[in-house]
Amino acid sequence: MLFLLPCIYLFSFLQALYRLLKKQPQYILVFFVIGLPIYFTSLSLTYQYGFERLVPVFQSFKELIVLITLCWLVFVKKRVIVLRLPDKLMIAYLLYTFLYVLFPLGNFGFVDKLLALKGLSFFPLIYFTGRYMIPEMVPMKHIFHYICLVAILATIVLGWEVWQYQHLQTLTGYAEYNERFFGAEPSGNFGLSWTFETSNGLKRFASFYGGPLELGANMILTLAACLAVVTTDDHRIKMNRIIFITLITSTLAIFFAISRASLVSYFAILYLYAIITGKRQWLRIFHYALLAAIIFIAFYIKGDIYELVITTINFTDNSSAFHVLQWLEGLNAISTNPLGLGLGMSGRVAATTGDNIGGENQLIIIGVQTGIIAMLIYLALYIWIIQYSIRVFKRSTGKIKRLALCILLTKIGLIIPTLTANVEAYVYISYFTWFCTGLLVTMEDITKTKNIVFSDAAA
Repeated sequence: MLFLLPCIYLFSFLQALYRLLKKQPQYILVFFVIGLPIYFTSLSLTYQYGFERLVPVFQSFKELIVLITLCWLVFVKKRVIVLRLPDKLMIAYLLYTFLYVLFPLGNFGFVDKLLALKGLSFFPLIYFTGRYMIPEMVPMKHIFHYICLVAILATIVLGWEVWQYQHLQTLTGYAEYNERFFGAEPSGNFGLSWTFETSNGLKRFASFYGGPLELGANMILTLAACLAVVTTDDHRIKMNRIIFITLITSTLAIFFAISRASLVSYFAILYLYAIITGKRQWLRIFHYALLAAIIFIAFYIKGDIYELVITTINFTDNSSAFHVLQWLEGLNAISTNPLGLGLGMSGRVAATTGDNIGGENQLIIIGVQTGIIAMLIYLALYIWIIQYSIRVFKRSTGKIKRLALCILLTKIGLIIPTLTANVEAYVYISYFTWFCTGLLVTMEDITKTKNIVFSDAAA
């Protein structure tokens, strides 16, 4: 059955390419939602089945479909946009970081620098693909439901892992693939990597995603999509069966991933949602639940779970301490080299050589490689997206209101993971959110200039 995963990944790419030839570029989103969640597992299985030469080809599918779609929209469809502030920031970030390919900085050659640039600065191209997209063609409500179906399937696989108490990745060639293509030798007590277990030995599961942390982050997107679907224009809840099932399964997935950053973010999203939609009863429930949780943890929980909670709070467990050490190392590198050490000196390229500097924070990863200016541009973009999504959500209706809500909740939910991981490496959530951000700006532009309302009927 596992061989179906690389087949689905390949088919979703070919389907998106075929639909583009049929002048239906919106199917790129279907590839993002269906193909990218199984991206890492599909590649490791392809390698395990002996098709090593196909792995680089499969790796390139996600960038290839973005570039082809963007070129089609710009040069064939001849879409035109008026540059706004986020567009200019995106272009500035892309051009500025590209200069570091030419600068004689760092320990890596031209090819490695290009690979590092792709990991650091490909998201502006994803954004502009969404920016040039034709909004009327994008069925966002259907896309949100696809996200829910993927989350349900992921939790079913997760249930099998928990029942068997076995990581799926022990069957997919995860460790061998990681060692061959990223130079990461198997580590931890389960022959995978340390991210698949807690400091006190509890297994952390990842379903068919690339790791437990990625599973946790993607459940944040799932929750945001669920809330976007069920929220009406007057902020009432209109629940359906699939959304209810998804909410239950995504909550279970968050707990079994044991991703503390994602777990806190998951409930922070619900709290934020209650604030912006004026649900006072929800807020009271949250406050009582928080008080009950504190009492429960303080007086009743014992053993491994208690130790995990306490060591997380006081930063004494190995994982939290490692985060702090990496932050300090990265900040020290940025303070002594404010223009950066060069592309590849932090993140995945550096990890393959074991010389990674400050790789436990998205902002620090950018700052170590390309300096404070690029880091500040990225931070400005992040803050702008949150503020912009709030404004659009408050003054819009229908399809655009739901998209703004999804982006807002996702970006808020990713704040903590952004501070503790290289979140742009989570290709599913990265590609989807940047594309939808560009799409949201275009929809708002059209609404303001042409007075067009994107209703649910068009969703």
